[in-house]
Amino acid sequence: MASDALAAFRLDGRTAVVTGAASGIGKATAEVFAAAGASVVCGDIDEAGVDQTAKSIVAEGGRAVAHRCDVTARPEVEALVARAEDEYGRLDVMANIAGAMFAGLIEDLDDDTIDRGLALNLKSVIWGCQAAVRSMKKTGGGVILNVSSGAIDSPYASIGLYALTKAGVSMLGRTLAAEVGQYGIRVNTLAPGATLSNFTTWRLKNADGTLNQEVYDKFVADMRQASPIGVLGEPIDQAYLMLYLASDAARYSTGNTFRANGGLTMPF
Repeated sequence: MASDALAAFRLDGRTAVVTGAASGIGKATAEVFAAAGASVVCGDIDEAGVDQTAKSIVAEGGRAVAHRCDVTARPEVEALVARAEDEYGRLDVMANIAGAMFAGLIEDLDDDTIDRGLALNLKSVIWGCQAAVRSMKKTGGGVILNVSSGAIDSPYASIGLYALTKAGVSMLGRTLAAEVGQYGIRVNTLAPGATLSNFTTWRLKNADGTLNQEVYDKFVADMRQASPIGVLGEPIDQAYLMLYLASDAARYSTGNTFRANGGLTMPF
Protein backbone atom coordinates (compact mmCIF):
# COMPACT_ATOMS: atom_id res chain seq x y z
CA MET A 1 0.00 0.00 0.00
CA ALA A 2 1.37 3.41 -0.99
CA SER A 3 2.29 5.52 2.00
CA ASP A 4 1.35 8.66 0.08
CA ALA A 5 -1.22 7.96 -2.61
CA LEU A 6 -1.20 11.55 -3.85
CA ALA A 7 2.52 11.37 -4.67
CA ALA A 8 1.67 9.32 -7.77
CA PHE A 9 -0.13 12.35 -9.19
CA ARG A 10 2.83 14.73 -8.84
CA LEU A 11 4.76 15.99 -11.88
CA ASP A 12 7.82 17.33 -10.11
CA GLY A 13 10.89 17.54 -12.31
CA ARG A 14 8.90 17.10 -15.51
CA THR A 15 8.31 19.42 -18.41
CA ALA A 16 4.96 19.76 -20.15
CA VAL A 17 3.95 21.49 -23.37
CA VAL A 18 0.32 22.59 -23.56
CA THR A 19 -1.22 23.97 -26.75
CA GLY A 20 -4.34 26.11 -26.61
CA ALA A 21 -3.11 27.40 -23.25
CA ALA A 22 -4.57 30.91 -23.55
CA SER A 23 -8.05 29.88 -22.46
CA GLY A 24 -10.48 27.10 -21.63
CA ILE A 25 -9.24 23.54 -21.17
CA GLY A 26 -5.71 24.44 -22.26
CA LYS A 27 -5.38 27.20 -19.68
CA ALA A 28 -6.80 25.04 -16.89
CA THR A 29 -4.50 22.16 -17.85
CA ALA A 30 -1.40 24.35 -17.85
CA GLU A 31 -2.31 25.68 -14.41
CA VAL A 32 -3.03 22.22 -12.97
CA PHE A 33 0.18 20.76 -14.39
CA ALA A 34 2.17 23.61 -12.85
CA ALA A 35 0.40 23.19 -9.50
CA ALA A 36 1.43 19.51 -9.57
CA GLY A 37 5.08 20.51 -9.99
CA ALA A 38 5.65 20.54 -13.75
CA SER A 39 7.50 23.22 -15.69
CA VAL A 40 5.08 24.27 -18.41
CA VAL A 41 5.57 25.71 -21.88
CA CYS A 42 2.28 27.40 -22.71
CA GLY A 43 1.57 27.60 -26.44
CA ASP A 44 -1.18 29.50 -28.24
CA ILE A 45 -1.71 31.80 -31.20
CA ASP A 46 -3.32 34.28 -28.77
CA GLU A 47 -0.10 35.92 -27.62
CA ALA A 48 -1.66 38.15 -24.96
CA GLY A 49 -3.78 35.35 -23.57
CA VAL A 50 -1.01 32.78 -23.35
CA ASP A 51 1.32 35.34 -21.79
CA GLN A 52 -1.28 35.94 -19.10
CA THR A 53 -1.58 32.20 -18.43
CA ALA A 54 2.17 31.88 -17.92
CA LYS A 55 2.32 34.98 -15.73
CA SER A 56 -0.50 33.71 -13.51
CA ILE A 57 1.33 30.40 -13.02
CA VAL A 58 4.57 32.17 -12.06
CA ALA A 59 2.65 34.45 -9.71
CA GLU A 60 1.39 31.35 -7.90
CA GLY A 61 4.93 30.04 -7.49
CA GLY A 62 4.99 27.74 -10.51
CA ARG A 63 7.32 27.53 -13.50
CA ALA A 64 6.04 28.48 -16.93
CA VAL A 65 6.91 30.33 -20.11
CA ALA A 66 4.65 31.57 -22.88
CA HIS A 67 5.33 30.79 -26.52
CA ARG A 68 3.28 32.10 -29.42
CA CYS A 69 2.47 29.16 -31.65
CA ASP A 70 0.22 28.72 -34.67
CA VAL A 71 -0.33 24.98 -34.55
CA THR A 72 -1.48 24.91 -38.18
CA ALA A 73 2.15 25.44 -39.17
CA ARG A 74 4.38 22.40 -38.66
CA PRO A 75 7.57 24.47 -38.07
CA GLU A 76 5.87 26.39 -35.27
CA VAL A 77 4.77 23.18 -33.54
CA GLU A 78 8.30 21.85 -33.79
CA ALA A 79 9.63 25.13 -32.41
CA LEU A 80 7.25 24.84 -29.45
CA VAL A 81 8.69 21.46 -28.51
CA ALA A 82 12.21 22.78 -29.07
CA ARG A 83 11.40 25.61 -26.64
CA ALA A 84 10.66 23.03 -23.94
CA GLU A 85 14.00 21.34 -24.56
CA ASP A 86 15.88 24.64 -24.61
CA GLU A 87 14.14 26.08 -21.56
CA TYR A 88 13.91 23.03 -19.32
CA GLY A 89 16.12 20.38 -20.93
CA ARG A 90 13.50 17.82 -21.88
CA LEU A 91 9.88 17.08 -22.76
CA ASP A 92 7.87 14.69 -20.59
CA VAL A 93 4.24 15.56 -21.37
CA MET A 94 2.74 16.83 -24.62
CA ALA A 95 -0.88 18.02 -24.38
CA ASN A 96 -2.31 18.75 -27.83
CA ILE A 97 -5.40 20.74 -26.88
CA ALA A 98 -5.71 23.58 -29.43
CA GLY A 99 -8.74 23.25 -31.70
CA ALA A 100 -11.86 25.00 -32.91
CA MET A 101 -15.40 24.40 -34.05
CA PHE A 102 -16.11 24.37 -37.79
CA ALA A 103 -19.86 24.46 -38.10
CA GLY A 104 -21.92 23.82 -41.21
CA LEU A 105 -23.83 21.13 -43.01
CA ILE A 106 -21.54 18.66 -44.75
CA GLU A 107 -23.06 19.39 -48.16
CA ASP A 108 -22.27 23.10 -47.76
CA LEU A 109 -18.60 22.82 -46.73
CA ASP A 110 -16.23 24.61 -49.09
CA ASP A 111 -12.61 23.65 -49.64
CA ASP A 112 -11.24 26.45 -47.49
CA THR A 113 -13.33 25.44 -44.48
CA ILE A 114 -12.42 21.78 -44.93
CA ASP A 115 -8.72 22.59 -45.21
CA ARG A 116 -8.78 24.86 -42.15
CA GLY A 117 -10.67 22.30 -40.10
CA LEU A 118 -8.28 19.50 -40.98
CA ALA A 119 -5.25 21.70 -40.38
CA LEU A 120 -6.27 22.91 -36.94
CA ASN A 121 -8.07 19.93 -35.49
CA LEU A 122 -6.19 17.00 -36.99
CA LYS A 123 -2.94 17.84 -38.77
CA SER A 124 -1.73 20.00 -35.89
CA VAL A 125 -2.22 17.07 -33.51
CA ILE A 126 -0.27 14.78 -35.82
CA TRP A 127 2.57 17.30 -35.92
CA GLY A 128 2.50 17.69 -32.13
CA CYS A 129 2.68 13.92 -31.72
CA GLN A 130 5.55 13.61 -34.17
CA ALA A 131 7.62 16.32 -32.50
CA ALA A 132 6.88 14.89 -29.06
CA VAL A 133 7.86 11.33 -30.02
CA ARG A 134 11.18 12.48 -31.43
CA SER A 135 11.93 14.39 -28.25
CA MET A 136 10.74 11.72 -25.82
CA LYS A 137 12.69 8.95 -27.51
CA LYS A 138 15.86 10.82 -26.57
CA THR A 139 15.03 10.78 -22.86
CA GLY A 140 13.42 7.37 -22.46
CA GLY A 141 9.71 8.04 -22.57
CA GLY A 142 6.87 10.39 -21.82
CA VAL A 143 3.15 10.99 -22.17
CA ILE A 144 1.16 12.36 -25.11
CA LEU A 145 -2.38 13.57 -24.52
CA ASN A 146 -4.70 14.53 -27.37
CA VAL A 147 -8.14 16.10 -27.20
CA SER A 148 -11.00 14.62 -29.18
CA SER A 149 -14.68 15.33 -28.37
CA GLY A 150 -17.93 13.79 -27.25
CA ALA A 151 -19.03 14.49 -30.82
CA ILE A 152 -17.34 11.23 -31.83
CA ASP A 153 -19.99 9.29 -29.91
CA SER A 154 -23.22 10.98 -30.97
CA PRO A 155 -23.81 12.49 -34.43
CA TYR A 156 -25.06 16.06 -34.37
CA ALA A 157 -26.20 17.89 -37.48
CA SER A 158 -24.06 20.83 -38.63
CA ILE A 159 -20.79 19.86 -36.91
CA GLY A 160 -19.78 16.99 -39.20
CA LEU A 161 -16.37 18.39 -40.12
CA TYR A 162 -15.52 18.98 -36.48
CA ALA A 163 -16.71 15.51 -35.50
CA LEU A 164 -14.76 13.70 -38.21
CA THR A 165 -11.54 15.49 -37.31
CA LYS A 166 -12.03 14.57 -33.67
CA ALA A 167 -12.77 10.95 -34.59
CA GLY A 168 -9.47 11.00 -36.44
CA VAL A 169 -7.72 12.26 -33.31
CA SER A 170 -9.09 9.33 -31.33
CA MET A 171 -7.83 6.74 -33.82
CA LEU A 172 -4.52 8.59 -34.11
CA GLY A 173 -4.00 8.14 -30.39
CA ARG A 174 -4.81 4.44 -30.44
CA THR A 175 -2.49 3.75 -33.36
CA LEU A 176 0.35 5.88 -32.03
CA ALA A 177 0.13 4.15 -28.66
CA ALA A 178 0.73 0.81 -30.39
CA GLU A 179 3.72 2.24 -32.26
CA VAL A 180 5.58 4.05 -29.48
CA GLY A 181 4.93 1.99 -26.38
CA GLN A 182 8.26 0.28 -26.94
CA TYR A 183 9.96 3.61 -26.25
CA GLY A 184 8.22 4.11 -22.91
CA ILE A 185 5.74 6.59 -24.37
CA ARG A 186 2.08 6.43 -23.35
CA VAL A 187 -0.61 7.99 -25.56
CA ASN A 188 -4.16 8.69 -24.47
CA THR A 189 -7.07 10.73 -25.78
CA LEU A 190 -9.72 12.77 -23.99
CA ALA A 191 -13.24 13.13 -25.42
CA PRO A 192 -14.75 15.94 -23.33
CA GLY A 193 -18.46 16.36 -22.91
CA ALA A 194 -20.13 19.78 -22.94
CA THR A 195 -17.69 22.08 -21.15
CA LEU A 196 -18.57 25.68 -20.38
CA SER A 197 -15.85 27.81 -22.00
CA ASN A 198 -15.33 30.24 -24.87
CA PHE A 199 -15.12 27.21 -27.13
CA THR A 200 -18.62 26.09 -26.19
CA THR A 201 -20.32 29.48 -26.25
CA TRP A 202 -19.80 30.04 -30.01
CA ARG A 203 -23.43 29.04 -30.55
CA LEU A 204 -24.75 31.20 -27.72
CA LYS A 205 -23.94 34.66 -29.06
CA ASN A 206 -25.77 37.37 -30.92
CA ALA A 207 -24.76 38.52 -34.40
CA ASP A 208 -22.64 41.31 -32.86
CA GLY A 209 -20.67 38.83 -30.75
CA THR A 210 -22.33 39.61 -27.44
CA LEU A 211 -23.69 36.81 -25.27
CA ASN A 212 -27.36 35.97 -25.76
CA GLN A 213 -28.27 35.42 -22.13
CA GLU A 214 -31.56 33.68 -22.87
CA VAL A 215 -29.94 31.19 -25.23
CA TYR A 216 -27.04 30.76 -22.81
CA ASP A 217 -29.33 29.98 -19.88
CA LYS A 218 -31.28 27.46 -21.98
CA PHE A 219 -28.05 25.75 -23.07
CA VAL A 220 -26.84 25.42 -19.50
CA ALA A 221 -30.21 24.05 -18.36
CA ASP A 222 -30.43 21.61 -21.28
CA MET A 223 -26.92 20.25 -20.75
CA ARG A 224 -27.48 19.79 -17.04
CA GLN A 225 -30.75 18.00 -17.71
CA ALA A 226 -29.07 15.71 -20.24
CA SER A 227 -26.49 14.62 -17.66
CA PRO A 228 -27.56 11.81 -15.33
CA ILE A 229 -25.79 13.64 -12.49
CA GLY A 230 -27.14 17.06 -13.50
CA VAL A 231 -23.72 18.62 -14.04
CA LEU A 232 -22.34 20.84 -16.82
CA GLY A 233 -18.59 20.49 -17.16
CA GLU A 234 -15.98 23.19 -16.65
CA PRO A 235 -12.40 23.31 -17.99
CA ILE A 236 -11.02 22.19 -14.63
CA ASP A 237 -12.87 18.87 -14.97
CA GLN A 238 -10.84 18.05 -18.08
CA ALA A 239 -7.65 19.40 -16.53
CA TYR A 240 -7.92 17.00 -13.60
CA LEU A 241 -8.31 14.09 -16.01
CA MET A 242 -5.29 15.40 -17.90
CA LEU A 243 -3.29 15.37 -14.67
CA TYR A 244 -4.22 11.77 -13.93
CA LEU A 245 -3.23 10.63 -17.42
CA ALA A 246 0.01 12.62 -17.38
CA SER A 247 1.08 11.24 -14.01
CA ASP A 248 2.45 7.93 -12.80
CA ALA A 249 -1.01 7.17 -11.41
CA ALA A 250 -1.95 6.27 -15.01
CA ARG A 251 1.19 4.26 -15.74
CA TYR A 252 -0.92 1.29 -16.95
CA SER A 253 -3.12 3.41 -19.24
CA THR A 254 -2.35 3.85 -22.92
CA GLY A 255 -4.21 3.70 -26.22
CA ASN A 256 -7.51 4.70 -24.63
CA THR A 257 -10.09 7.42 -25.13
CA PHE A 258 -11.22 8.76 -21.76
CA ARG A 259 -14.47 10.65 -21.21
CA ALA A 260 -15.19 13.22 -18.52
CA ASN A 261 -18.64 14.14 -19.79
CA GLY A 262 -21.20 13.92 -17.03
CA GLY A 263 -22.67 10.84 -18.67
CA LEU A 264 -23.86 12.79 -21.72
CA THR A 265 -22.64 10.01 -23.98
CA MET A 266 -22.23 6.39 -22.95
CA PRO A 267 -20.61 4.53 -25.85
CA PHE A 268 -20.68 0.75 -25.93
